[in-house]
Amino acid sequence: MNLSNIIISRTDSIGDVVLTLPLCAWIKTKFPEAKITFLGRAYTKDVVSVFHAVDEFLSIDELESMPMIERVNRIKSDVFIHVFPNKDLATLAKKAKIPMRIGTSHRVYHLLTCNHRLNFSRKKSNFHESQLNFELVKPFGLKELPSLNEINGYLNHFKIPNIELPDFLKETDFKNTIILHPKSQGSALEWPLEKYIELASNLVELGKTVYFTGTEKEGELFRDKIPQNEKIIDTTGKLSLLQLIKLCASAEGLVACSTGPYHLSAVYGKKAIGLFSSRRPIHPGRWAALGGNSKAIVYDENCPTCKKGTSCKCIENIEVDRILTIFK
Repeated sequence: MNLSNIIISRTDSIGDVVLTLPLCAWIKTKFPEAKITFLGRAYTKDVVSVFHAVDEFLSIDELESMPMIERVNRIKSDVFIHVFPNKDLATLAKKAKIPMRIGTSHRVYHLLTCNHRLNFSRKKSNFHESQLNFELVKPFGLKELPSLNEINGYLNHFKIPNIELPDFLKETDFKNTIILHPKSQGSALEWPLEKYIELASNLVELGKTVYFTGTEKEGELFRDKIPQNEKIIDTTGKLSLLQLIKLCASAEGLVACSTGPYHLSAVYGKKAIGLFSSRRPIHPGRWAALGGNSKAIVYDENCPTCKKGTSCKCIENIEVDRILTIFK
């Protein structure tokens, strides 16, 4: 079995990519001579670039712009692993005659496009998302899923990007800085903005400096509500993704819902605090950040509405003091 050229495809969001990268490190450990290509969305390229077990990044956006014959040639490889199922990519991988095409058996189109189909359910599983990704390398001889401690052992492949921060950040005492990331671009249930504002004011009273982060569009939603205080700084729309990664890797900690910056902060060993619903499949048992210092908080682990699997806003009831005590 030739495993010299392997493509791992995860074409969704930043947090999902972060939780997939340890799989790449495991493959690199088992097959150190293999070239590992990560196929993802263009905007996640910088995240993959700081993980040194990946040899190459391929943008699906770039791939889709190519003529078909170029697409086929571009993905020529020995193995194609569909971590995030995509019908068009599954068809393309088969067209390219890739010898090992691995995917879940829970996609009908994989019956015709994948020759290794693994039978497991993410939504119903008690395993963490990062562990479930390892189901897809069982054709490589993996007998059982690794523990979260074992997966955390691969986080040393994350390196701090060598990039300059904006001038207004350069004199910061990052060891005493907390990042607040209120929004999620609609990808997660969110804690109320007024509670982030309250938390920011309380953190300043503890002697912390607070940075609000987010895109320019997100900043427009809450920028005018940020308290006027020299210790509370708005960085929304002012940081590139690489600069945000460096900030996450430098600050004391971060507070956010289940979104990309929460996972980025955690893999660098920071106090990454994630705010969650206890409802499956969006509960922290599946989506909590990796890293030894991260913490996932829910309002009530036994919330009856969440247990029914119905929509619930109990995350909004998480008290500011529960988070504040972590940084005291």
